[in-house]
Amino acid sequence: MTAKRKKLVLVGNGMAGVRTVEHLLKLAPEAYEITIFGAEPYPNYNRIMLSSVLAGGSSMEEIIINDLDWYAGNGITLHTGHQVSRIDREARIVYSDQGIAAEYDELILATGSNPFMLPIPGAEKEGVIAFRDIKDCERMQEAAQKYKKALVIGGGLLGLEAARGLLHLGMEVSVVHLHPYIMERQLDETAANMLRKELEAQGMKFLLSKQSEAILGKKRVRGLRFSDGDTAEADLIVMAVGIKPNVELAKEAGISVNRGIVVNDYMETSIPGIYAVGECAEHRGIAYGLVAPLYEQGAVLAKRLAGAVTEGYGGSVTSTKLKVSGVDVFSGGQFTEQPGTRALRYQDEIDGVYKKLVIRDDKLIGAVLFGDTADGAMLFSLIKKGEPVAGREKELLLGFSAQAGTAPKGSRVKEMADDEIICGCNGVSKAVIADAIQTGGCTSVGQIKACTKASASCGGCKPLVEELLELYAGDNRVTVKEGICGCTTLSRDEIVAEIKRMELKTIKEVMHVLDWSNAEGCSKCRPSLNYYLGMLWPEEYADEKESRFTNERYHANIQKDGTYSVVPRIYGGVTSPAELIKIAEVAAKYDVPMVKFTGGQRLDLLGVKKEDLPNIWEELDMPSGHAYGKTLRTVKTCVGSTFCRFGTQDSIGMGIRLEQAFERLNTPAKVKLAVSGCPRNCAEATIKDFGVVAIDGGWELHVGGNGGVHVRATDLLCVVKTDDEVLEWASAFLQYYRETAAWNERTAQWIERVGLDHIKAALESPEERQALKERIEKTLSLTSDPWKQIINEPELRKNFETIRQTETV
Repeated sequence: MTAKRKKLVLVGNGMAGVRTVEHLLKLAPEAYEITIFGAEPYPNYNRIMLSSVLAGGSSMEEIIINDLDWYAGNGITLHTGHQVSRIDREARIVYSDQGIAAEYDELILATGSNPFMLPIPGAEKEGVIAFRDIKDCERMQEAAQKYKKALVIGGGLLGLEAARGLLHLGMEVSVVHLHPYIMERQLDETAANMLRKELEAQGMKFLLSKQSEAILGKKRVRGLRFSDGDTAEADLIVMAVGIKPNVELAKEAGISVNRGIVVNDYMETSIPGIYAVGECAEHRGIAYGLVAPLYEQGAVLAKRLAGAVTEGYGGSVTSTKLKVSGVDVFSGGQFTEQPGTRALRYQDEIDGVYKKLVIRDDKLIGAVLFGDTADGAMLFSLIKKGEPVAGREKELLLGFSAQAGTAPKGSRVKEMADDEIICGCNGVSKAVIADAIQTGGCTSVGQIKACTKASASCGGCKPLVEELLELYAGDNRVTVKEGICGCTTLSRDEIVAEIKRMELKTIKEVMHVLDWSNAEGCSKCRPSLNYYLGMLWPEEYADEKESRFTNERYHANIQKDGTYSVVPRIYGGVTSPAELIKIAEVAAKYDVPMVKFTGGQRLDLLGVKKEDLPNIWEELDMPSGHAYGKTLRTVKTCVGSTFCRFGTQDSIGMGIRLEQAFERLNTPAKVKLAVSGCPRNCAEATIKDFGVVAIDGGWELHVGGNGGVHVRATDLLCVVKTDDEVLEWASAFLQYYRETAAWNERTAQWIERVGLDHIKAALESPEERQALKERIEKTLSLTSDPWKQIINEPELRKNFETIRQTETV
């Protein structure tokens, strides 16, 4: 008889807590029935990569560590958008602010930390934000579209990442810092000044030795006043001055709290059965904020919960290896000189390289590297080991390449301890990578990335991963190009060509025949294969709903509080009294908190509960506006010749015709259209994927625009005379984009990659345009509004209800 599983509840869906669960599942996969509460409406994601999301280099989907399928596959109950508000220690129950109660035998608190906001006058004003989560990224991206001047308070790592992201968004950015030089916790003054010069060359400005006194402005921030009387203008102020452990829940439950939640070497709190891990925990008086110590804590706690032998957590010697705005930086141990220490330095102003070693009693105790951080992991290993380095100082300072006899490749990683963290972003040790190579059969960096996640985030550890591969794989090591993801070495074009050549018709078949390294695929390749198959075989391929992102599965945009946004289709932005009444009645019946006009001239019902989605769509009886999908979003129009004295053509009629022609069309990325009735361009057609501008006697057709984070004006494709020609060229352009663009590639990036001349040549022939038009019409003839399926087919509606009960996102 199988023993009854104990109930484990994790409060906090962040990196430290979920890493603990990952370890536990490997050690004792059947021991616990696991429930996880997360305050944000997302699965577990990599917070280290927020700066990349802010700058537009990564999407939310790309920084997710464990997607929803991982939770479901491991039998984990996930409650996202739920803040745990109370712990009943006697009954062993936790309660969320959404009314969920969960019993526990063991409870892990991984509540993380909160951003520290300076308690100065004006801190409550609009435009004053922190930089801590996805919501903060979105607020900064929105501000960058309206405002120009930003101040970032805090010259540490977080502040510099925020500043670089805002620069990338086109804002003028100044960093305010209390200290005379930046990143004083990670760098000495020389390295910090070298970094500052690099950042100034990129456009960043610095206000050093400045103490913030008050935020200026009425309702919205207008500037910042310093204690010396100076002021600085700002439309946006980002506070990145530090974090403080989130201990309120533990404190209210009577758990011992100091700066953090006090834990012993086994991560146990003062209350039996309750543990703490991550940024919220305080161990031997220290609350760590770096990922490596938090992962070390998680490994110890997992062993404790699994009943495995563990020596306990003894604290961490910390190091930081990072890329700040394109500049490599490393620091570890005690890198400042103290009595009884000696410092060795090397500085090359030409190549921008600086190295400093701090030694005490012939042992390396600290290091700073700037510009060349290749030896960082090796130096940190020596710091942790505490072994003598007498006689090796020059080698350590200058690196192996400076020696008369260059050491063989792999020497530095060979000396590293097995528990040395190679990939700080994902907490992957040398031993894990070695096992993947020696036991798991990984013979390329891509395979290691897919198997262990090493180098899957910022990529800074890739050189070390390559050295480990050469050390352990030897002649079996293969150099392969990067594929669309770590599961394959094949590019988009190669995959599509093979699907066509061998007539592959399912995702499983593609993965099997094309030798996917991960038989189940990942969150990057599954959606792309789903699209490619549907594009190539519209009549035969059955869309795989589970390979679509959450928003596309529910046909609504999930919001930060876990509710949804419903956008019905309003063709060309033109509605009627009857439609408005219907929308108003539905919004009133289901207590929709907000109804908003969108930038695409539609109405958005915000704050809809998941369980109300099928009924709302049924009662609206309107097509979905697909505000959530990789499909046609909107066709924006001005009033054109119908009403406007400047209008030369019927832009409303043309917009409606285009929208009705292409609604429900699946595309590699979202697509937006617009039609302006004259060259005054009130519908902003020249920043859309396909824009139509009326001129005397015809239409200009513009392509490849983008009004988002990376603004791009359109290129003129051609000029046509008739409405039918507009539809013909639009059909041909969109179908050619569908057939040749990579998954998740907007038309702006696609055109920059293949070239406008190439697209013009591909569409030049009337026969080819007609063939493309016929293919797109065939695809559209096979589609229907997704909510009609759920409403009209009982089995599908039943499936939705099952999904609603088992999924939280």
